[in-house]
Order: sequence, then C-alpha cells, then structure tokens
Amino acid sequence: MEDEQEPAVIISERGSVGVIELNRAEKFNCLSTSVHGYIDAALDQFENNSQIRSVLICATGKHFCTGADLQEVETYRGENRFDEFIRLGHRVLRRMETSQLPVIAAVQGLCLAGGLELMLACDLVFAANDSKFGDQHAQYGLVPGWGGSQRLPRLIGQRRAMDLMFSARWIDAATAQQWGLVNYLEDEAELYVRAMAYCETLGSRSRGGLMTMKRLVVDGLAGSLERGLDLEVHVAAEAMASRDVSEGLAAFGQRRAPKFD
Repeated sequence: MEDEQEPAVIISERGSVGVIELNRAEKFNCLSTSVHGYIDAALDQFENNSQIRSVLICATGKHFCTGADLQEVETYRGENRFDEFIRLGHRVLRRMETSQLPVIAAVQGLCLAGGLELMLACDLVFAANDSKFGDQHAQYGLVPGWGGSQRLPRLIGQRRAMDLMFSARWIDAATAQQWGLVNYLEDEAELYVRAMAYCETLGSRSRGGLMTMKRLVVDGLAGSLERGLDLEVHVAAEAMASRDVSEGLAAFGQRRAPKFD
C-alpha cells in the first residue's frame, strides 16, 4: 500500500558499487512488498554486471528502517494472505544473504524489527554513533518472520538475542558494536562516505575471490566445522587455477597492484 510519487527504492551504480537506497523517509523507510521487489530486482542487476564488486544498502531521511509497513500488513491479514507477505520478505532477505556479492549496510537513526532483520541479512554494517537497534515485535504481539529469530542468536548469542526479542528494548550503537551487530561506528555526517569508501576498496579486489569467500562463509556456517573445512580445501584448490590468482601472484612478484578483470 504505497502512494509515493518517488520510487520506494533508488537503485544506482557508482563505479564498482551497486547502491540500494531505501526512499520512504516519511514512513521511516518501512518495508513493503514493493520495497522487497526493488531489492530483488537490484540484486539481479548488480549480479549480472561484472563490474560490480559490492552492494551498499542505505536509506534517506533520519532513520534506516523501522520495520514492516503495518498498513500493508493489515491488508494482507484482512485478505488472509499474510503467509504470502512473510514468505516474500523471507525469500528476498535470504537471497541478499546468499548473494554472490558482499552486501554492506549503512545504518542511521532507528533500525528496528524488520529493519533489524534486513540489516542481519547483510555481511557488514557501518552505523552512525547515535543509531539505535532493537526488535519491536513482542511489543505488538508479533513474532519475527524475516529471519530475526534465527540470524540474531547466531550472531550475538542465545541469551542476548532472547533478551532483545522478549523485552523489545533498544540498544545503542556502542553496545551493538560490542555484541557484534555492527562493524564500524561513524559520525552520521560521515556515515555514507565511509561506507562507500569501504565498498570502493572492494572494487580493487578479485570479484571471483570475494564471491568465493562469501560462499565459503555462508555455506560453511550452515553445516559442521568439518564439512566447512572440507569445502574450503576443495574450493581453495580450485581457485588456484583461476586467472585472478595468476594475476595476483604475478603482481606480488612484480611489486605492483594487481589488475583484476
């Protein structure tokens, strides 16, 4: 249920970086079926462009994202189609998590409920020093449906995750970093610049190497340590025959920066 004159998400390519910018500031960038559709289409676009090395997810306005669009939630509930709404968001966030490309989030203001679930599906997080994080579902009788109950305890541990889910309390950016929810803290004025600079650094890396490392981590965590180590041996041996490894080793020997395709 959207009435914006502007697109709900702005998709752009800036050199080696694909940018997904949530653009519903007047609704605190809440997530809708349309927003999820934009994210899905953006991932298609970026993954099919061999020049793109990473994806940056950011947002306009004061807040990153405060959750699902509750007006749309009511519509789906009224039509007895809520399962459809949940499954769409679940599929898109899982696709983002398993995308071939590194996905980096730049978070300002509030990051709550579905917004937290969106952030949890990213690989790295830059956050403003005064940002806040929390899971609001319990406050309204809801439960996480876009991966929060599964990704959050895997990232910060069972007890901390249950505390956030049960209490619906917010934590500050410093605590989020201490717990491992956030990688880098920045002044809000510098947040986008710092996150973009990080993504641009990845532009000098091997696209195949980045994609392979992400796959190893995501697939490895889905199974046992032994299975993950076996996968690493196989994939690392395969990678040694790639053009990028040949270029990297040649550049090392010649004391120059590598030039990957």
